[in-house]
Amino acid sequence: MLITTERLLLRAWRDDDLPAYAALNADPRVREFFPRLLTHAESDKEATWLRSHLETNGWGAWAVEVVGKVSFAGWVGLGPPDFGSHPPPFRHRTPCIEIGWRLAFDCWGQGYATESANAVARFGFETLRLEEIVSWAVKANQRSRNVMSKIGMTYDSSEDFYNPQAPPGHRLGPCVVYRLTG
Repeated sequence: MLITTERLLLRAWRDDDLPAYAALNADPRVREFFPRLLTHAESDKEATWLRSHLETNGWGAWAVEVVGKVSFAGWVGLGPPDFGSHPPPFRHRTPCIEIGWRLAFDCWGQGYATESANAVARFGFETLRLEEIVSWAVKANQRSRNVMSKIGMTYDSSEDFYNPQAPPGHRLGPCVVYRLTG
């Protein structure tokens, strides 16, 4: 399943995306709100899972291509929230589908995250017939929160939670939830 926008092509993953994805996951600016950087092998494993989910289901995390400029800018997609072995902290509203993105630092500040997230949300509502899409982020991650707001998601501070995968008092613990209804 391809999704196109004015400047972007959201497409299936290719083998030649893997080096760029590994570089993105080794960039401390991109991984600022994650527990750590990923090794090349860990990045490849994650990409394989994302690719497989997209191929199997026809939706998931699409590779983002900036047409005529950047062959792999990152990914944007839909999927169930993953808190490992922990139940989602916003259980009262699950199961749910989350929208997320991860773009290379060189692609920040150009509206690609917003443009691709809008297209994927539209796909979620129009094709998958979702009633609601959620997104969550570390409270301090203002860049992602800005994208959430720009695509029309709403924030309710009563849903703030502490990430169950973060150690007590960790900077990555306080999180927020945004919602978008179709």
